[in-house]
Amino acid sequence: MISFLLNNVITNIETAKADLTLLEYLRDQQNLKATKEGCASGDCGACTVVIAEVINKGESEPNKLEYRAINSCVTFLSALHGKQLITVEHLANGKELHPVQQSLVDHHGSQCGFCTPGFIMSMFALYQQPNLPDRETVIQALSGNLCRCTGYRPIIDATLSVCQNKVTDKFQQAETKTLKQLQAINKQSISTDNLLIPTSRQQLAAYKAQYPQAKMFAGSTDLALEVTQGLKSFDKMIPLGALPELNQLLEQQQGLFIGAALPLGKIESSLIKHFPQLSELLWRFAATPIRNQASLGGNVANASPIGDMPPALLALNAMILLDDGQQKRTIAAKDFFIDYRQTVLQPSEWIEGIFIPYIDDTNHIGAYKVSKRYEDDISAVSAVFNVKVVDGIVKQIDSGFGGVAAIPASVIALNEALVGQSWSSREALEIGYDILKDAFSPLDDVRASKAYRVAMLSNLWKRFWLETNQKSQQIQTRVVHLPSTTAETGHA
Repeated sequence: MISFLLNNVITNIETAKADLTLLEYLRDQQNLKATKEGCASGDCGACTVVIAEVINKGESEPNKLEYRAINSCVTFLSALHGKQLITVEHLANGKELHPVQQSLVDHHGSQCGFCTPGFIMSMFALYQQPNLPDRETVIQALSGNLCRCTGYRPIIDATLSVCQNKVTDKFQQAETKTLKQLQAINKQSISTDNLLIPTSRQQLAAYKAQYPQAKMFAGSTDLALEVTQGLKSFDKMIPLGALPELNQLLEQQQGLFIGAALPLGKIESSLIKHFPQLSELLWRFAATPIRNQASLGGNVANASPIGDMPPALLALNAMILLDDGQQKRTIAAKDFFIDYRQTVLQPSEWIEGIFIPYIDDTNHIGAYKVSKRYEDDISAVSAVFNVKVVDGIVKQIDSGFGGVAAIPASVIALNEALVGQSWSSREALEIGYDILKDAFSPLDDVRASKAYRVAMLSNLWKRFWLETNQKSQQIQTRVVHLPSTTAETGHA
């Protein structure tokens, strides 16, 4: 049985389709139709809802609720267990609008109204965060919502105004009651006929052995497209969100360990803390509602040649921990991808987590993504460089590239040719330039031509060299202050 709070009503589901999305559930079964279907792919935000879940802060701090905006069109029902699902119909307090709704009215932020419920829910999720946002944070929070009528200025103004002048709302007043309800639900077992929800690695191994065709997923933001866009149907599915080993975030002595099922939204603050150079790459990874659901493990297991994070993991010499319920093994990220959408994962295995070793002051990192849209878009080319320079001399260069080959790839020749060179020398720039212009033979497609991609690789290399050698050449990008994570962080 899956149990959750639907707005303020305890709801139990004993039988449901394995591939039922939250959007279908709300509109078809609950008649809550303010949540709209626009793109059915997590791009437009018309289907945005908010999930509230209990965050265990340990013995030193009381538990609290964390609010996250997600796209209900690409989220399956299993994501609801032990959480509160909040829709736009529940925001008002009787006849009194919620402050975010009233603010949108006051700032004339709605015309046709189709996109308005999604914007309201993104605003509501930001309203519940502990920090007061600035304009850039507001823009980031709204990045997953499209409006073709009003334009964004009044919507941004409405969000800034209400989030910088917060008052206690009915959700904060009811937080103690909601926490108790959710904590009681989380003590219940999880099971349905179609959703096989493991709570231990041994149980997951058993499910995989018994149902080898069952689809395994964490965030579902990619798998759900096979249902909403490809019109496929899955009889049985294996959600990974209840498996403790896959939900760890550990700041270990030598590096950062990230559980495979943790959403990007819960790990980005820790990633930026230790790898600040990844900031732009992270906040350009889809949009906030997608990052609140999509996992790093899923981005890796998907093995897409245009995935945002694999190039960074290659350049940072990340290690991927695999498990089959009996034995674990560790594979270097550079050895994980073997062909188009194929990896070294065996049928009995899954990704438990990703380990990224820390860097120091001798490492210079550049992470770049080129896409047609600045936000919420698939990359045409991505490139991540990691050069270790000691006393001006190159000691090691690691790299990762996306969009230019059948798999996320490195260029080993960069390291072989440049170790021992003066990093600030023009020769180092030219060597790298010559290597990269012949390193790949990418395809032409709708995102970019082969010639464009080849030229872009060399240009990104030049940008990286200029930025690390000549501060006057530093290219200024938008600075976004991502909200701090409330995920558990341990030390091992």
